Amino acid sequence: MTAPVIKTVGVPTEVKTAEHRVALTPDGVRELDARGIQVRIQAGAGVGASIMDEDYIAAGATIVPTAADAWAQEMVLKVKEPKAEEFQYLREDLTLFTYLHLAAYPAVAAALLAAKTTSIAYETVQLADGSLPLLAPMSEVAGRLAPQMGAHFLERHKGGRGVLMGGVPGVSPAKVVVLGAGNVGWSSAVIAAGMEAEVTVLDKNLERLRYVDQIHKGRISTLASNQGSIERTVMEADLVIGAVLVAGGRAPIVVSEDLVRQMKPRAVIVDVAVDQGGCIATTRETTHDEPVFELHGVVHYAVGNMPGAVPHTSTYALTNATLPFQLQVALGGAVGAARMNPALTHGLNTVNGVYTNEIVAASLDATAVSPFEA
Repeated sequence: MTAPVIKTVGVPTEVKTAEHRVALTPDGVRELDARGIQVRIQAGAGVGASIMDEDYIAAGATIVPTAADAWAQEMVLKVKEPKAEEFQYLREDLTLFTYLHLAAYPAVAAALLAAKTTSIAYETVQLADGSLPLLAPMSEVAGRLAPQMGAHFLERHKGGRGVLMGGVPGVSPAKVVVLGAGNVGWSSAVIAAGMEAEVTVLDKNLERLRYVDQIHKGRISTLASNQGSIERTVMEADLVIGAVLVAGGRAPIVVSEDLVRQMKPRAVIVDVAVDQGGCIATTRETTHDEPVFELHGVVHYAVGNMPGAVPHTSTYALTNATLPFQLQVALGGAVGAARMNPALTHGLNTVNGVYTNEIVAASLDATAVSPFEA
């Protein structure tokens, strides 16, 4: 067996507010350990996802007491972008593999460049067909959560209109508008329809809408997305779910502040695109501790790490997708693995103090170079 380029991997405890996911499961530890890669897990890192330190030890990991110990390894696996208090751990000989969303977090981008850290973003790893395999599982989780959160905050005592998603015989159900028919939007529409709401999905991609229509046979209404159709549906909606994505870039604003002013009083917005800046003009990021705010009489839910609400499910859904790529990076090094797997070339966001993903760089008014040149 060829010796791995990266010989030690660290997994720190997530520090983002109410973030309980963890970047590696015991099964992942076993896979890395079998290839001669030492894994060091910060004590308690998996507790929020119902994974105990003893589970990691049994799989071959070493438990380390502090975040600094976990961050000291050659490659660090995380779930969310590093917070300001973690910037001190960034360094030139570190490979960081996590969700980064640099277009929405320019301070993180600046810290990575300053430290010359090699960073790979889950959300920009892209296959030849344009799909995003490491974003998809969390998009599905967030999409399925969105109607659940929307239904909760539509309750009157939570600030909403007091509308039941499915209505009752003789009373109309909630009108749910989903902006975007990708993984998030489709997952949201399926759950909202399952709750017996009246669901309309808008997207510019007519083939995607045709697919939704064929699968759901009219149970979910579809509309071509344009300013007129957005305005008409949003003004009538009880719940609007923002699910618009530009891979690696900032989400486009599709609902203006003026349109929010024209929405029904106490309607609810769930902007799942908030981790890419949001697709609703009035969105600002919230946390699980304080998930909503009211503006122009409309309740806004904009938690940047929605899947963190269900960390056990989310951890396993995420790591099922990320582990094969993590193994490739550990065995070949970040740039070496990217030479072998073009999907990882897209995933590389920063190398040696420069941006290496064109969409990310453009979103930050910068230029990118090839990771192989960097």
